[in-house]
Amino acid sequence: MRNRLIFAFLSLLVGSQLSVASAEEFAPSENTKLVLVKTISGAITPKSVRASGTGIVSAHNMMYRHSVTIYDAHSMSLTATVPDTVVLSDFGFDQFSGTYQGAPVEGAYSPDGKYLYVTNYAMYGKGFDREGHDTCSPASNYDKSFLYRIDLSTSAIDAVYQVGVVPKVVEVTPDNKYILVTNWCSYDLKVISIESQKVIKTLKIGAYPRGIVISPDASTAYVAQMGGTTIHEIDLATFKEKLIQIGTNPRAIVLSPDGTKLYATLNLSGKVIGYDLVKRKKLKTITTGKETRSLAISSDGTALFVVNFGSATVSKIRTSDFAVLQTLKVCTQPIGVTFESTTNRTWVACYLGQIKIFDNR
Repeated sequence: MRNRLIFAFLSLLVGSQLSVASAEEFAPSENTKLVLVKTISGAITPKSVRASGTGIVSAHNMMYRHSVTIYDAHSMSLTATVPDTVVLSDFGFDQFSGTYQGAPVEGAYSPDGKYLYVTNYAMYGKGFDREGHDTCSPASNYDKSFLYRIDLSTSAIDAVYQVGVVPKVVEVTPDNKYILVTNWCSYDLKVISIESQKVIKTLKIGAYPRGIVISPDASTAYVAQMGGTTIHEIDLATFKEKLIQIGTNPRAIVLSPDGTKLYATLNLSGKVIGYDLVKRKKLKTITTGKETRSLAISSDGTALFVVNFGSATVSKIRTSDFAVLQTLKVCTQPIGVTFESTTNRTWVACYLGQIKIFDNR
């Protein structure tokens, strides 16, 4: 009898917990509005923000602050500040003596949640005397830079990888096999093997490669060539590629959760465009403001979030019909955006020193 009573009590407890969990399910993002809930400031100049999907958000603060700041997504509070200072010789780069600093640009998390990878616009220290520039080519002969790996259990840099000149975007394949890095001035994509911890492939892209997104099954990578009109579709088994004509000046790209649709910002025209990867055709295009920069998608795929750098706004777009649901003044020079799925919030990086956090409700 006693065991039966215990079982009944546990059943009631589990049932009540399931009811609470069901009550807390988020509404479809297309049916909600952005509501500002917090502004973070301090010693930050975030070029980008990135959510891990596990309750962590990081900001990457360039050469102006030489740091990566890490936040708890639920409390929206700072949990760690990671300096970009490294001793490169400690990682086997014996040609570099002394201490060096980086300039964090963008970040990406490993699918197992253990690591954060961060690109550095340039390196600072002995032996680095030709810093990259926004206007450049491989012939400019600027210094190569480094990708860092941050161990999230210790908030410390535990690995470094020499990549190209002015590395911008980094992504990790969902199968945790490769790290991909676009190099702005090298005009290429570096492929790093996680198993060997070495660059195993360099793929030529053309002028100003930037955004990267990877299919959910890890079979295909898509790379935006911001200095042109194309998305490079790369088979990750053979490294052969196809070109998708998307529009002038593509910067940031995201995929729908099922991997069938690609969305891109077209920076100069201030537009966001969709592309059907199954039917191989363009979908709708919408103008959201001046200089569309970073782009994020809700976890349910019903809404896009885009920051309009020249308009000082953030816009929310319904993916089903490309209707602009909302455009809000957010800050001077909004540059980065990410969707944090565990809290249903949208984080916006303001280049001049703030992070704005919005509920979707």
